[in-house]
Amino acid sequence: MLREREQPGPADAPVYLDCNATTPMEPEVLAAMAPYFVEDFGNPSSADHLHGTRAARAVAAAKQSIAHVVGTAADLVVFTSGATEANNLAILGLARHAETAQQRHIITTAIEHKAVLEPLRHLRSRGFDIDLLPPGPGGSIDPAELARKLRPQTGLVSIMHVNNETGVVQPLREIAELLGDHHAQLHVDAAQGFGKDLEPLRHPRIDLISASAHKVFGPKGIGALILRRRATGAVPPIAPIVFGGGQQGGLRSGTLAVPLIVGFARAAELAERDIAERSALCRAFRTRALDALAPLRPIVIGDPARSLPHVLCVAFPGVASPRLASELAAHVSVSRGAACTDGTHDAFSHVLLAMGLPDAQLQGAIRMSWCHRTPDPDWKGVVRVIARLRGRVPDCFACRVGY
Repeated sequence: MLREREQPGPADAPVYLDCNATTPMEPEVLAAMAPYFVEDFGNPSSADHLHGTRAARAVAAAKQSIAHVVGTAADLVVFTSGATEANNLAILGLARHAETAQQRHIITTAIEHKAVLEPLRHLRSRGFDIDLLPPGPGGSIDPAELARKLRPQTGLVSIMHVNNETGVVQPLREIAELLGDHHAQLHVDAAQGFGKDLEPLRHPRIDLISASAHKVFGPKGIGALILRRRATGAVPPIAPIVFGGGQQGGLRSGTLAVPLIVGFARAAELAERDIAERSALCRAFRTRALDALAPLRPIVIGDPARSLPHVLCVAFPGVASPRLASELAAHVSVSRGAACTDGTHDAFSHVLLAMGLPDAQLQGAIRMSWCHRTPDPDWKGVVRVIARLRGRVPDCFACRVGY
């Protein structure tokens, strides 16, 4: 049974609705990590003594837990500093093989995270041909469009699992089955879906999966690139992009952060164990949020039938989203979009632009994202703020929220 919903942080703080940016750490995760900071602090590469051996065993057990979530082998988990590094290792690490095999064509989507789009931009400068699939108005990719773009020269298909701004789940099963026995590697950026939507990531045709602990109630600073063997026994032909001591089979050199790895593993175990109850709590929160916001007639962005229950991308035409987020800050912490751009914001989200939304929706869109631990905010206060910014009181508003 999950803990009763609680507000992470000070009691008088605004309610945190930015879980797609980062999640609060589960207390059980912190407890699992603690001994590896002060007691079992050994380096797992030091195999000549007990301290190193204990650390190595902890890493091996963590790999088992993380591999189990997606149904692959433990020896194919490569720890990184997060999903950004995992995406770079997948994309740039495959480039050498692609060049040798004359497979310089890559298919991805226009709604990927910048941690995918930027490495691909680098490869374009090296002569790779990149096709960006557009989303439909509901925010998902049409597999038939991918089929039309597929060539013998295609070496990589990189499709995100869940969009970080809209919460829309992409059709991974259909894409994986469409690829079939084509030689192209299938990479999935699962930063937003790992531990929250299990079955799609277990498809045997998915070759590489990027994941990040701090999106699934674990610590910041640790992630993984998770590989899968094909039926032939072949594994993705990854070359390292970081060089040093040759750790992790030479694929990612550097001393392993054992406490963070242990925390990631515990977070993965809890996510798999509690997924049904967490999802139910998030769906109930979404229903209450939509009911509370209904007098404002918000525009929900992204197909609700394809979205995970903890995300709501919503537009309030007539209000600019920067001001909206700022004015709401006393009640709730929300986002104007992706939170991984060093504090800078483009004029409009590249995701929402790719969806072809009208200017009024682009200008007034915010993202609310929560979790199983999120309490209800003061919805009346939230609605009052938005109504004031829009300069009008919607129908039945006064009677419903006491304006």
